[in-house]
Amino acid sequence: MRRVVLWSAVVTALLGLGLITAAASDLPGVKWPGFLPFDSPEIQALLQKINDLKYYQAPALPVKKDENYAATSTDVEPFGGLKPFKEHFLLQMEYIGAGRSIPEPEHVDAVKIGFIGPIMSTVSVATGGKSHEEALGIQMLSGSRLAIEEANARGGYLKRKIPFELVVSNDNGLWGSSGNEIIKMAYKDNVWAILGTIDGANSHIAIRVALKAEVPVMNTGDSDPTFIETNIPWVMRNMGDDRQQAYLLVDYLYRKLNVKKVGVIRSSNRYGRFGIREFNDGSRRLGRPVPIEMAYKLGQDDYSLHLERIKKADVEAVVHWGDAAEGAQILNQMRKMGMDQPFFASDRCLSEEFVNAAGTNAEGVICGFPWNPDRDDPNLTSFRERFRKRFGTEPDTYSAHAFDGMNMLIWAIQVAGLNRAKIRDVVAYLPGAWPGITGDIVMSACLDDVGDVYLGKRENGRWKYYSRADLGIPRGYIPPRDRISRTQ
Repeated sequence: MRRVVLWSAVVTALLGLGLITAAASDLPGVKWPGFLPFDSPEIQALLQKINDLKYYQAPALPVKKDENYAATSTDVEPFGGLKPFKEHFLLQMEYIGAGRSIPEPEHVDAVKIGFIGPIMSTVSVATGGKSHEEALGIQMLSGSRLAIEEANARGGYLKRKIPFELVVSNDNGLWGSSGNEIIKMAYKDNVWAILGTIDGANSHIAIRVALKAEVPVMNTGDSDPTFIETNIPWVMRNMGDDRQQAYLLVDYLYRKLNVKKVGVIRSSNRYGRFGIREFNDGSRRLGRPVPIEMAYKLGQDDYSLHLERIKKADVEAVVHWGDAAEGAQILNQMRKMGMDQPFFASDRCLSEEFVNAAGTNAEGVICGFPWNPDRDDPNLTSFRERFRKRFGTEPDTYSAHAFDGMNMLIWAIQVAGLNRAKIRDVVAYLPGAWPGITGDIVMSACLDDVGDVYLGKRENGRWKYYSRADLGIPRGYIPPRDRISRTQ
């Protein structure tokens, strides 16, 4: 059984150590979202292995290995049942550098944590036009700010009684700029960890620079499956990626609905190109390859050519991978053309923007989604109330995951101290699932969240969320009698 210790146990431990006062522990509506008390046996055992090491002396930490990626069904896994020479994303990458031996600095006025995300509109080389992710980035920044402010209300960095400080950088979509921002934060601002970003191309640049700078990066907004495939030991992600959401859609369409032919329409940017790839691969492995895939440019408003070709392919369902605005336009044009196929989409279409633009056509739409916002959880309810009071808006998936990700970093800093390598270690060797407001965050060996993902369906004017258990779709190994024949 996963061990999740409530705030009262944490407070008891910290009061006993003299690290906080009763006043700091009694803030109304602000509960510590931590994982284990800092003096718990699990944490103390980990700290003993990473503290007091000499330069280039590796800690006696086991290399974690997963037997299967996110309990993927065996008939959907790559290689058709053959055992490859090397499987990625299953074996943990070790950090064997000298970083753990760097002492905590003597003088520090604030504990800085970096944020990088799309928060100002610019021209984006990555997308070939005007940037389009600012609304998502601003929500991600708000979730990060709330976590920082509440940590400071609880006493800041408890060991030295100094505040946390958020160092904010705009991720403007220009090639190379993300790397420059990471360099600035790592060497000029001297941040201890970084949270961000959303765009897949910029994320890849950022984490490769972070590898050289040896600074932990917590990603809370990029669902690109290839992000974690870099196997960089400094990188972690706390949300279910497009691979897991695509596999759930594959299982639902083919196993549950027994659909034979699915048409795909996607954005031509990296989000659409890499996101849909896992759906296409899963379809092919189950013997039902996608007969047609159409790509569109961001910002266009006429999809008649794309939809006419999909219509001629005589598909039974349509899957869209792209942003909410384009998804709604495509759906509306489909319905005007008399195309009544069920409409499936990626998580970005599960939004009020999509619903407002699609109108009544949104009814019945099904999207993959990394968590269940309708979960009955008092901590989630309290988070929503505090977020609305602080920012005057409803939190979305980007603010919620950022809140969880920033709290994971803050907790790791409280445990490990001001040492980047040890902060990385504490997250890499969590002894169980992190109890986030987005649900249990289950970190794989490669530090990717492989917890439950969901399908959100628009029903009676609201989104309703379904897990694999709700849908009756098995997860993991599929017995031969339940498999879809590859020749069917």
